[in-house]
Amino acid sequence: MSDFAQTLITAIAIGSLYALIALGYTMVYGILKFINFAHSDIVVLGAWGSYSLSVRILPALGYGLKEVPPVWVALMILLLAMIFCGAIGFTIERLAYRPLRRAPRLNVLITAIGVSLLLQNVGQLSFVFGASPQDMPPLLSDRALATFSFGEGESARQLVIGMVDVVIFATATSLMLIMQYLVFHTKLGVAMRAVSFNTDTAALMGIPVDRVVSFTFVLGSMLAAAAGFLIVMKYPSISQPAHTIWVLLGLKAFVAAVIGGIGNVRGAVLGGFVIAFVEQFGAFYVSSNYRDVYVFTLLILILLVKPSGLLGSTLREKV
Repeated sequence: MSDFAQTLITAIAIGSLYALIALGYTMVYGILKFINFAHSDIVVLGAWGSYSLSVRILPALGYGLKEVPPVWVALMILLLAMIFCGAIGFTIERLAYRPLRRAPRLNVLITAIGVSLLLQNVGQLSFVFGASPQDMPPLLSDRALATFSFGEGESARQLVIGMVDVVIFATATSLMLIMQYLVFHTKLGVAMRAVSFNTDTAALMGIPVDRVVSFTFVLGSMLAAAAGFLIVMKYPSISQPAHTIWVLLGLKAFVAAVIGGIGNVRGAVLGGFVIAFVEQFGAFYVSSNYRDVYVFTLLILILLVKPSGLLGSTLREKV
């Protein structure tokens, strides 16, 4: 029972991260109907940006790189990382994607891959982040918030609820709820959904399409930055910007968006938790060597049974 509960807690935390990243994929697809493959690299920028800010801000405030600062310092670094990645997302959309708005989808796809490779290689430059792994300073305490014991004697097991996992879930849930409110209960959300439905008609109705698209990229990039920050809180050892672990993370988040229904905000969140549960419980009860296999096998099964995703819908147009 304790092993099941511990795996459940881990799956919820990992699922929150996948859901945050998947939201960026599904928002851009919902607006422009193409996959922004550079989105996973924004997550990397969020993680490495958080590290770079930490090693500069902590000494400036009088804190050591090995001591845990007050919570407001972590919140400040998170906010700065989100602003930084939001600016990068705006720049990418303005310079790389907007000129190709009317171009064939293949051109946009190739451009997205090119932007992804550019960010990976620029991140490895010595005056940017470098090609060596680093350890993230402990911005949050790793203490246990609650401990539960199961059994007695040598067979006793403990269930530990750590502060980092709680912060990940609380932060991700808060951001996803804000996102949900923004999309479905504000005028800006109405404009985003109108542009998603038909760009030309939305422009004729007076909606500033370029601003809406730019805002979508900024919002998705800020969510990706938050995910990058939370990832390095849970896994402090940061791999180099072009490491395959980051690529695989982006692919899993994309799988989450597809499984939930690409273009569906609620579907992205659901897909993130579904693949996290499959991955974590499969690794624990079957074999940890095939944790990635479980995720992509689930993708194949979903596409075979329901190609539009769990919450996706097939659009039918009269000719």
